[in-house]
Amino acid sequence: MPKVGTLNNPIVEQRADPWVYKHTDGFYYFTASVPEYDRIEVRRSATIQGLGEAEPVVAWRKYEEGPMSANIWAPEIHYMDGKWYIYYAAARADAIFDHRMYVIENESKNPLEGHWIEKGQVKTDWESFSLDATSFEHKGQRYYVWAQRDPKIVGNSNLYIAKMVNPLTIEGPQIMITKPEYDWETIGFLVNEGAAVLKRNGKIFISYSASATDYNYCMGLLSADENSNLLDPASWEKSETPVFQTNEETSQYGPGHNSFTVSEDGSQDILIYHARNYREIEGDPLWDPNRHTRAQVFTWNEDGTPNFGVPAEDAK
Repeated sequence: MPKVGTLNNPIVEQRADPWVYKHTDGFYYFTASVPEYDRIEVRRSATIQGLGEAEPVVAWRKYEEGPMSANIWAPEIHYMDGKWYIYYAAARADAIFDHRMYVIENESKNPLEGHWIEKGQVKTDWESFSLDATSFEHKGQRYYVWAQRDPKIVGNSNLYIAKMVNPLTIEGPQIMITKPEYDWETIGFLVNEGAAVLKRNGKIFISYSASATDYNYCMGLLSADENSNLLDPASWEKSETPVFQTNEETSQYGPGHNSFTVSEDGSQDILIYHARNYREIEGDPLWDPNRHTRAQVFTWNEDGTPNFGVPAEDAK
């Protein structure tokens, strides 16, 4: 297949926290937060642009009460050990901002078919606000990276990493690799969340998002040598400035909560993210539905770090 030409943004309207995974069958699988925060959808397409026209299939719906009954956020679809998994965060109807992390599993060849089975909560060291889990493999070891509030320190969420014994279970210790500390990470809320992993040029990169979900939302970047101990906080170097942020010239506001994929022929790296095309929001940004899924090719700097550029303007 040819290289990606100009990707016409937005790719999928009203889908925040987008996750795109290109499988060995050649399809791109897509899931994201829906505006109602009440279900998990999956769709697929042979092209990134085609995801906007692909028919979504509901994999799971929230409960009316109890655990997993409110604010279903940021699902991610992964294929591990011959099965499909979706990590997601969910709160309770009586505590809508007290999230925990959960997993559903599907043994079908095509995750748009078959039955998704609830596999329960992914337990961490604390029963506290936690969300935005992702997973990656390195040198035969699978890792889990997520955002969580430490009850002992000020802030909304920090990023943690731990080893996994299987796709459903972590083993200690859980290690904090970044917390909100720079001015651009602490606007509105003290937030580090939405991690995504990129392996290239002898490095492990973890992008993440920071600050409130309005126009201040932006992306930071962690990096570690691929031969370092990933469970040692000292292995991770953190960008002092945002690596992707609001751009007035292209009318893109609050870009973030990204994932990574590649072009149809595998030759180009693609950044998937959400952003709005207006700055001012009435009310709480969380209830504004217009964080659209967007995509663009990114390049690499001479020092081996990713160069995301600026968020591309909407297609005319």
